[in-house]
This record gives sequence, C-alpha cells and structure tokens, in this order.
Amino acid sequence: MTVRTRFAPSPTGYLHVGGARTALFSYLFARRHGGQFVLRIEDTDLERSTAESVNAIMEGMTWLGLDYDEGPFFQTERFERYQTVIDELLDKGLAYRCDCPKERLERLRDKQMAAKVKPRYDGHCRGRQIDPEQPHVVRFKNPVDGAVIVEDLIRGRVPFANAELDDLIIRRSDGSPTYNLTVVVDDAEMQISHVIRGDDHLTNTPRQINILKALGHEPPKYAHVPMILGPDGKRLSKRHGAVSVVAYRDAGYLPEALLNYLIRLGWSHGDQEVFSLDEMISLFDIADVNTAASAFNVDKLDWLNQHYIQHADPLRIARLLSPHMGEIGIDPSEGPDLVAVVEAQAARAKTLTELARISAFCYQDFDDYDETAAKKHLRPVARPALERLRAELDMLALEDWEPETLHRVIERVSEALELNMGKVAQPLRVAIVGRAASPGIDITLQLVGKAATLRRIDRALAFIDARAANG
Repeated sequence: MTVRTRFAPSPTGYLHVGGARTALFSYLFARRHGGQFVLRIEDTDLERSTAESVNAIMEGMTWLGLDYDEGPFFQTERFERYQTVIDELLDKGLAYRCDCPKERLERLRDKQMAAKVKPRYDGHCRGRQIDPEQPHVVRFKNPVDGAVIVEDLIRGRVPFANAELDDLIIRRSDGSPTYNLTVVVDDAEMQISHVIRGDDHLTNTPRQINILKALGHEPPKYAHVPMILGPDGKRLSKRHGAVSVVAYRDAGYLPEALLNYLIRLGWSHGDQEVFSLDEMISLFDIADVNTAASAFNVDKLDWLNQHYIQHADPLRIARLLSPHMGEIGIDPSEGPDLVAVVEAQAARAKTLTELARISAFCYQDFDDYDETAAKKHLRPVARPALERLRAELDMLALEDWEPETLHRVIERVSEALELNMGKVAQPLRVAIVGRAASPGIDITLQLVGKAATLRRIDRALAFIDARAANG
C-alpha cells in the first residue's frame, strides 16, 4: 500500500495549533513511510469560508515548513463531481429526498430530548416519493442493522451501532453538498490511505465508512488524535491566549520550536525533549500517540524556543529578529551589527520579541531606569567610579573600543579605587543599560558604542546628583 495522508482544514479562520499538530502528525506519518502528504481545503461552507482564511492556512503551513506533495485542492472546484455521486446514490436507492419542514424536525428533537433519547432523524421520508422540483434535502440511507467497527490506530477498536446513526443530509436544500459526503468522495478519489484527524471527528467516522462502502470503496485507516486542552482543562481556545500558528510566529517563536512542542503534546520517545525534524520523521509512530488529551503549557514552549534561539545560527536569528526590532521603532542598520547583538543576547530571551526588547538599549537611549537597580547602584557612593570611568573611556580612540581594552579600563579603575569589579561594573551597567542585567560589561560597552556610553554616564551622574539633592 502506498501511504497517502491529507490535511484538510476548513478556511473559516486561522490555522489553529490543534490543526497544525494534526497536519504535523499526517506529514510525519507520510514522510516516514515514503508516502505522499496532500493538502485539501474543505471550503464547502460558502458563508464562512474566506480567502483570508485560506491565505492564513497557507501562510502557517509555509512558516512551519510542512511542505505538501499535492494540492492545495479546493472542494468548491469539485461540486459537479459531488452532485454526480449524490445522483448515483439516489439512482441506486442508497439515498432519498426529504422534505420534512423545520417545524417537524424541531418537534421530533424536542420529543426525543424529553424522552432522553439520542436525537436523530426518524426516517420519515425513507419510503416517500418526493417531487425533485419541490424544496428538499437529500439524505443518505444509513443501514439500520449491525454495527460499524472503527479500528482506530490510536484508540483501538471502537464500535458504533448502526441503529444509533441517523440518515444524515448529504445535499442541502440549496443544492450544496455537505461535509460528510464531500470528505468521503475526496478521500476515496484522492486514494487517501490513512486519515489522521482530531477526535472530534470520531462520531463522523462510522457514517463516512457507511457512505464509502455504499460507493464501493474500501475505507482508509483512521487515527483520531485527542484534543489539546488549556490550563483550565477545557478545550484550547482564544480565551487561553494565542492559538493561531501565525500569532506564535508574530510573538517571536521559531517554527522548529513550535513543531517540537506540538509533537510532544501526546507523543513521546523515552525522555527525549528536543527533536530535529529528521528525528521526528524517523521516530514518529502514530500508534505511540496517547489516548488522553494534552494540556498546552506555554512555559514548556518558551523553554524550547529559548533552546532553539540559543543554538540556531546567529545570522538566521538576526534575520528573523530584524522585523521585531522594527516593530519597536528601531532600525537595526543604525547601530551595532545585529548578528553581534544576537550572539551576546540569545541566551537571555525566550522569544524574538523579548530579544528585541532587551536589545533595544544597543540602538537607542532608554526612557527610565529600573527603579530597584537604580536605587541599589546609582548612589552617591558610585559617583567616583563613574567619573573615573568616564574620563578613561573618553581617552580611548574609537579603534580601541574593543572588549579587551574596555575590560582593562574597568579593571584599572577598580584597582585605583580599591573596589571589587562588581562595585564598578554594576553602576556602569545600570548607567548604560538602565537595568542590572546585560551581557558582559565589556561586550555591552562595545555594542552601545563610545558616544552613547559617555552620554549615558553623564545622565547617570546627573541622576545621582538629583537624587542626592532631593534627599
């Protein structure tokens, strides 16, 4: 059997991280088994499907690097084919027209709910002859006896009694086909061998298997992936924060970090936490996916993202960081080399947005000092060290503004004033950066540059004097 998987999102919104995980699992399964990965856009919901959503899905897939072998296929371009299949089912007596008014269906549902019976259509129109010219829907004639056994690759054997399945609508009154019909036709004609999707589709599976068999097709193998939960145990949604793949990109996450995090939501390989894409392909087995839902943990994602930022090529991180610098009003060309900034700061940031924020001091003066850091380090006792530093740094030629030379200056001032390095370096750091944390002080001074360093020391001295004057 040639393995063929598919990712089939509905373009009614952004690419959800749950959908991205389903796409990842389908992609990895196909790649591991030498198969094909197909992208299909299920856009039959004409009212809710939008071009913007299609673009968001494509953008998310491209950013994640989940390249597909075929597609994207659009269901709206296959309506004629669906109509042909529906007509074939009608001709064979495997589907029928139904003109039950909405009021009757509502009364039926209310009666069933009152009797604590699972609501489903009662087959009222199964034996009736409905005028094709009159308003109607078309229903699939589901078998009434026996059971459908779903041999799920994750959940195992899941039985469904046919008596519990109603005659679902496969063509609406406006003539448009419904999801359960289109997905069956597409899976069969695109020769999909394995359907990997969220477990919210599990109840659709027996209905789709019955339609497939009615059309004479062998059903694919199914794997239903448990949902992703928020920290409160409820299904992950907007109320929990960002759930869009593109939103995570815009928040400064790397695609490899998000992929690594998503594969660990419900799947594991021993105690290993960090996986390259090649490792994911070689190790991933759908049978190893957990049956229980997984909770989304942003702290774990942050840890992975920091790991990837720290270990990635600084040139690549600088390229990705550049637009985040622009978003906070900084032109990276007007200051130190952004690659050098990344090399100095990468280990300190969980996201690219945080990396941009903590690196802003390299390019522009800050507005305010961190109150705690200023109270501790910008005191009158620090004034002699800052004055001495300013004088010696001012004498350095621009070509000597290098970490080794800058370090010797700080050592010389420490020795002259008989102070340990921390008593000199920390006031200088707060003066230059505005807070008590930065890369090594010599690297920090090099990145900031001579003119800005002297200007900021002057500002710190004025700040100390003003604080002293005000008591």
